Amino acid sequence: MTQTVLRIDASARRQGSVSRDLNDRIVERFENANVITRDLAGGLPLLDDEWIGANFTPEDERTEAQKEKLALSDELIDEVKAADILLIGLPIYNFSVPGALKAWIDLVARAGVTFKYSEYGPQGLLEGKRAIVTVASGGTEVGSDIDFGTGYLKHVLSFIGITDVVFVKADQMMIDADATLKSAHAEVDALDLAA
Repeated sequence: MTQTVLRIDASARRQGSVSRDLNDRIVERFENANVITRDLAGGLPLLDDEWIGANFTPEDERTEAQKEKLALSDELIDEVKAADILLIGLPIYNFSVPGALKAWIDLVARAGVTFKYSEYGPQGLLEGKRAIVTVASGGTEVGSDIDFGTGYLKHVLSFIGITDVVFVKADQMMIDADATLKSAHAEVDALDLAA
């Protein structure tokens, strides 16, 4: 069975990026996968008043300009919907996610499209998917009190229905890069990527 993998690279560095390298290694391990690549290094537009207005206008009442305003968001959501596995490269910038990844989250987390509110609270609409997150940091330890990136991303993914989330970590690279990369590569090799 062919799996569809949505690869998201959030590092601003196109060369020498640890999270991109880990994503490369994971993609190489898939034997028969359709890989969709979304590189966020060029940035994404931030939400603005026009986008909010378009998003909260009922779909059948949107103007052509409003539909155009939501077109990129629709495209990004379609990529997530098509994927069996999300492979997200997460470099930790200033203790959290890069701005481009936050912009992607804002464009993908849409009420009525990727989550809905019910009498029991919010419910994710993108269930049955898996996420693998490759984390790279200079000094921030994954899971520590100063790591505001991994917990946030795990919460956001759960919020839209993706609860099967695995982290591959190359954290605290400034302490011992060689040992950290060796450990991260072993985590990549141990991943169960069977369909």
